[in-house]
Amino acid sequence: MAPAIAERRDFIRKSLLLSIPPVLGLTGIGKVFAAAGSTTAATYNPPARARGSASLSVRTYGAKGNGSNDDTAAFQAAIDALPSTGGTVTVPAGDYVIDPTVNVRLRSKMHLQLADGARLLAKRNSAERAYVLMVYKVSDVEISGGQIIGDRDNHLGTTGEWGHGIMVRGASRVTISDTHLSKCWGDGISIGGAMVTGAPTIPCNDIIIANVVCTNNRRQGLTIGCATNVKVYDSEFSYSNGIAPQCGIDIEPDSGDARTTETVHIQNCLIRYNKGNGILSYKRVKGVTVKNCTIEHNGGYGLLCVTPNGGYISQNRFQHNYLYGVMFSAATVGYQASGNVFKNNHTRMHGVNTATTPYVTMTGLVAGNNGNGAHIAKTDDSTDIRVTSNQYAK
Repeated sequence: MAPAIAERRDFIRKSLLLSIPPVLGLTGIGKVFAAAGSTTAATYNPPARARGSASLSVRTYGAKGNGSNDDTAAFQAAIDALPSTGGTVTVPAGDYVIDPTVNVRLRSKMHLQLADGARLLAKRNSAERAYVLMVYKVSDVEISGGQIIGDRDNHLGTTGEWGHGIMVRGASRVTISDTHLSKCWGDGISIGGAMVTGAPTIPCNDIIIANVVCTNNRRQGLTIGCATNVKVYDSEFSYSNGIAPQCGIDIEPDSGDARTTETVHIQNCLIRYNKGNGILSYKRVKGVTVKNCTIEHNGGYGLLCVTPNGGYISQNRFQHNYLYGVMFSAATVGYQASGNVFKNNHTRMHGVNTATTPYVTMTGLVAGNNGNGAHIAKTDDSTDIRVTSNQYAK
């Protein structure tokens, strides 16, 4: 394993370990931390995707990586040169300028492998919609390593919210791992359906995000739209700010039609300092699990549910969020919250308190300042909400 990847995993592991209160101990935080001192043994290992053995370098096809040359065409030429069986396109260390209004389009059965020190820099543009990497109606794709840096600091336009680092639409069996995405005009990563004229939208299926950092993006770190079977492990989504919803993770199928999002698993993630909610589960969403995550210092709720159906929230830490740690609203149905730790939420009313205070175990929803009302709540129209034993501190 490359040293930078090991270091990033070690950073996430240590940050999460430090955030777990002593009252839980190792038995309450899952197997990922059971091997104390281990950096990789307990992290999630994504499955291999099918592809051929060919290996081509973008440098062979003219990429300069000097921070000024537009390398978009060279990247595309290397991808297009892969044989029908697919293979790997390697990106050596360097700064590669990519025009997101053209974007680099990945093909089926390929791995785009960025070396440590390889950075894809979004070329300055004024477009409302522009994507550095596009994964569109293909399958068996992997993207790993390096960094993608957007143009939010020098974007030429003022409108739009869809300047994404990686855009995945109507694709299946896709893995994005060990990558750092920042400063995008829209999302770090956006997953959703591919529209087809006169036919149903093609959802994404079997998408895995592992050991990724999405930070300081303008709309959100990760959007999960029209899709099924999405897994997110060992990642950080932070400092989303600029245009609503400004969430760490937004689970939301496109509005105005019957598209849905089903079966999403989020585990061992840091979700913090986003201007909006840490996680938003919005409308036609079914089967969301959030487990072993630290969700803190967000400008809205730690987790906001608006009309989703079916979910499990377990062994997370919710702390210092501006509104409640968890809110079930607008006819949310079939959620369970168990074994979580809540500390100093609803800072809008109570202020930020970093002092060590004792934890109290409560079962159910207990309103008021002496209960857990500052931490977890539901609206009257939300049904089958099961809040079992969790721990709370002011």
